[in-house]
Amino acid sequence: MSELVTGEAVALELRPARLPSRALAVLLDLVAAMAVYVAVTIVLVTSTASLDEAAQTALSIASFVLVLVGGPIAVETLSHGRSLGKMACGLRVVRDDGGPVRFRHALVRGLIGVIEILMTFGIVACIASFVSARGRRLGDVFAGTLVVRERIPVTRTGFVPPPPPWLAGRFSGLDLSAVPDGLWLAVRQYLTRMQQLDPQVGWSMAERLASDLAERTGAPVPQGVPPAAYLAAVVQERQAREARRAFGSDSAPAATSAAAPATSGPAGTGKPLAVGETPAAPARLVGAPEVVSEPSGGERRPAESPGVPADERPGTGFVPPA
Repeated sequence: MSELVTGEAVALELRPARLPSRALAVLLDLVAAMAVYVAVTIVLVTSTASLDEAAQTALSIASFVLVLVGGPIAVETLSHGRSLGKMACGLRVVRDDGGPVRFRHALVRGLIGVIEILMTFGIVACIASFVSARGRRLGDVFAGTLVVRERIPVTRTGFVPPPPPWLAGRFSGLDLSAVPDGLWLAVRQYLTRMQQLDPQVGWSMAERLASDLAERTGAPVPQGVPPAAYLAAVVQERQAREARRAFGSDSAPAATSAAAPATSGPAGTGKPLAVGETPAAPARLVGAPEVVSEPSGGERRPAESPGVPADERPGTGFVPPA
């Protein structure tokens, strides 16, 4: 990856083309140019048979210069750095600042290309590309250009693991407006690759990211919540908010409706409570953790499943290293 800085102080990350793809593009351009040159030569020979030998030689030299030198320059100028071979290989010639090339750039590249490509059979161009850190030949160095890749392989986006079920909806009141996009990107990259990291390194990275995220939101990480689980739960909350904002309030999770106060009768009846009647306890969803209260009246926490260790609860996967 090559980082270029434009005149507006914008950093561009461009992928310089490698020597094999550039050589293939040049070969395709030469084949096309030679085919045009042969066709032009045949036409000139048949149409100038009555001329003397000196005139025929002059026309032959002129056709060679126009087709094999002027042709690539014109094509590269009109197409803004995309010749036939470069279009086939997904390459493009750009300036050092990332802008499109103009006639003067194409002219310098074409004139020097006659020496380092045509007259030396590409040996000088290959040596210069090997020596250059960005794979530039002499024509690119003198013209201030760079051949970059336009078609970049698309990488599959990593899967962000969901948070433990007992954390669902716990961070619905967080203020996420002050969290920058760079921190969201770092958290997402960590969550997609945390299974590939060393447990100790991954745990320390999660603690650092959770601390930064808690500082931005203004709320500390709850006690007893692993940092990776906290990150996953906050990312899920952000995705849920974006979905509600994009598709309307109808896409809000159905679990939020369960938090409404019990002002109706038994479940499924829809009848109001009678005077003095005690509302029935709401039914617990299948698979949802049972919520109990601390004896001291502290924070409510999910009850652990009997007989199952805490680090083996279904859907957690965010346990500290041994």
